[in-house]
Amino acid sequence: MRDIREEYQGKGLSEADLLADPVEQVRLWVEEAVNAGLPVANAMTLATVNAEGQPSARTVLLKGVEQGGFVFFSHYDSRKGDDIEASDKVAFVLYWSPMDRQITVQGRARKVDAETSRAYFKTRPYGSQISAVASPQSRPVDLETLEADVAQLRQEYPEGSDIPMPENWGGYLIVPEEIQFWQGRPNRLHDRFRYRKQGTTWVPERLAP
Repeated sequence: MRDIREEYQGKGLSEADLLADPVEQVRLWVEEAVNAGLPVANAMTLATVNAEGQPSARTVLLKGVEQGGFVFFSHYDSRKGDDIEASDKVAFVLYWSPMDRQITVQGRARKVDAETSRAYFKTRPYGSQISAVASPQSRPVDLETLEADVAQLRQEYPEGSDIPMPENWGGYLIVPEEIQFWQGRPNRLHDRFRYRKQGTTWVPERLAP
């Protein structure tokens, strides 16, 4: 691993290249990654911390940039849900290697309203809805039991049925407190800008690479 080297070829990033609202800048970079055809361009690494202060991280999908924050969906009684219940402080990273770009966000997570969660749940593919109902996410399970539960649900709710959203499933809104934009450049002289809130205004500053 010590011999792995990557020479970044980014053209650089200046404050003039960034929008005044970093939340909208996140939206723009995600859209550019999607339009570039990058696979799963909305995949983000979400970090949480439990009541004992133990951090954990996993990949989830960013599903919206709205209400001044970032939305993803999950089971509320999953490990990440338990962590957020204990501490609403979270962070996530979006990284696009072909574009030499990274975004890091720190903030606080809260549940979105049930109506918003239900509206999104109905847009999910049939199999994804069934899985959300069947899966006790983050809990020990044997495959045979899980597949039997899925088969039973498919009988109970044939394709085209209105599948009720599980009560333990829904969205989170991450309200950002700090947002960093990183653009790779040759010779490790990367560009980094950090935005932090001062009152209602986002204030940017350049950071050393």
